[in-house]
Amino acid sequence: MEVREILTILPHRYPMVMVDRVTELVPGERIAGHKCVAYNEPWFQGHFPAHPIMPGVLIVEAMVQIGGLLAHASDPAPGPKPKVVLFLGIDKARFRRPVVPGDRLDLSATALQRRGPVWKLRGEARVDGNLCAEAEMLAQVADASA
Repeated sequence: MEVREILTILPHRYPMVMVDRVTELVPGERIAGHKCVAYNEPWFQGHFPAHPIMPGVLIVEAMVQIGGLLAHASDPAPGPKPKVVLFLGIDKARFRRPVVPGDRLDLSATALQRRGPVWKLRGEARVDGNLCAEAEMLAQVADASA
């Protein structure tokens, strides 16, 4: 799944789209993809100019977005209305190493549980195979409001 298809699913737009490509998708089970971290992204001007580090909240957002793509792709009955994935909560978030410009942030999410439209997911973010961040997330697939 390339960015054009991702943009038809996620409501986010630049600079908040945090998934550039999906490389693996097993509906109802797992998803993998990545974000290429570039120096010209707006948050690096202030976080931190002499030592740019991707903000942890944006790493979490990237994990949530990849998990949202999994939940959206796994919805068995899309129905006539467009769908949106809503972020409901996060638990057990941990940050292990910084993410800097030039890194490829490899993202993955695994379904832990599903109750109706609500998904519990485990997300991971890695650079060169090294764990950068991990979290458990709650998301809901809902009808998009007009």
